[in-house]
Amino acid sequence: MSAPTSERDDETFYDQIGGYPTIAKIVDRFYEGVATDEVLRPLYPEEDLAPAAERFTLFLVQYWGGPTTYSDRRGHPRLRMRHAPFKVTPKARDHWLLHFRAGLDEAGLTPEQDTQFWDYITHAAQFMVNSFDED
Repeated sequence: MSAPTSERDDETFYDQIGGYPTIAKIVDRFYEGVATDEVLRPLYPEEDLAPAAERFTLFLVQYWGGPTTYSDRRGHPRLRMRHAPFKVTPKARDHWLLHFRAGLDEAGLTPEQDTQFWDYITHAAQFMVNSFDED
């Protein structure tokens, strides 16, 4: 994983957006929505969403150029493989994006930063769809 960098070669997108606190804020808001979402909540088998939130935060931190804690703890992300046991439908993707959008909206990113983050998230969400059976 390599994060896009700014015109300054030493500043990553992670740095530009405010680092860990910004990503944690986005993820926290996202999981607030997931916690009460009838479509998404069943996809999270843990009683407490905190472990999932921590993993997602660390993944995004690493993806955008922050510390590599995610890979240090869990190895390669293997996103499709890790999500394979769960039925991720277009409806689930749309609910997921709705809650992520709420997190981004509260983050206070510049329009350019928001677009860059949103473009990645929408692509990743589509990539996770593994079932078209909406039953």
